[in-house]
Amino acid sequence: MHQSLDSFSEHYKQMLENQLKDNISKLNSPDEIKQSMLYSLEAGGKRIRPLLLFAAMAAFGENPAKGLWTAAAIEMVHTYSLIHDDLPSMDDDDLRRGKPTNHKVFGEALAILAGDALLTYSFQSITETPQEYASADVKLALIMELSKASGAEGMVGGQAADIKGEGKHLSLEELEYIHLHKTGRLLECSVISGAILAKASEDTIKALSDFAYHLGLAFQIRDDILDLEGTEEEIGKPIGSDESKNKSTYPSLLTMEGAKKALSNHIRAAKEKLIETGLNTGLLESITDLIAQRSH
Repeated sequence: MHQSLDSFSEHYKQMLENQLKDNISKLNSPDEIKQSMLYSLEAGGKRIRPLLLFAAMAAFGENPAKGLWTAAAIEMVHTYSLIHDDLPSMDDDDLRRGKPTNHKVFGEALAILAGDALLTYSFQSITETPQEYASADVKLALIMELSKASGAEGMVGGQAADIKGEGKHLSLEELEYIHLHKTGRLLECSVISGAILAKASEDTIKALSDFAYHLGLAFQIRDDILDLEGTEEEIGKPIGSDESKNKSTYPSLLTMEGAKKALSNHIRAAKEKLIETGLNTGLLESITDLIAQRSH
């Protein structure tokens, strides 16, 4: 019997929160930038990406704590992207998780710098992994994975395509490109990083990568459904904000019924890929269910 996701998640989330706070507080830098970085890092959030990394390591029977530095790195990249996403020149959002967005509290200039600082520190965080947990080669592979997932071939590329696609009727293929890069690549990076730390074989990494592909699309489809069916209290931002910005969504392309069907298809395919790995993937399955059923 695998550990329940709740107790696993509580334990490792707490370790991650402490790690993030320690990382920022020890920086020798102006207080304002540290406060701005911490404000967004501590804004709550589900910590889905770090949990995927920890759960992937657990699937290999590895101690998830060895991945703490990489998990912190991925969460920093995710947080930087949210700070920049909310800026007036991007999505122009005033609320994030029910709280004022970073630039509303610290001003635009500091919000941009806080995002830059989080992105840059993420790579440093990986290098700070103790040598007994990850060799220089493993750290290099992790940095390569995170760089590709975050940059022009990954998240930033997805964001650029997203901006270009605003106000246009996108095809399903174009919409999937955006989400596989904007959201999916960092989720995939989390799973793959756990596998790299566990020194997984190429075949296992491929199966986990396929799992993450379906998980990433399921995550976004659920997001689009919530944008229309959730409540502002639950999701922490105004309902229908994608619709009002004239963005293409899965329900607008597939109908709500079609979007829900696509969601369950991707969830099923993700679980099939987990079975293929032959690993102890109970926790990863629980996270998959969580993503399918989440209300925010």
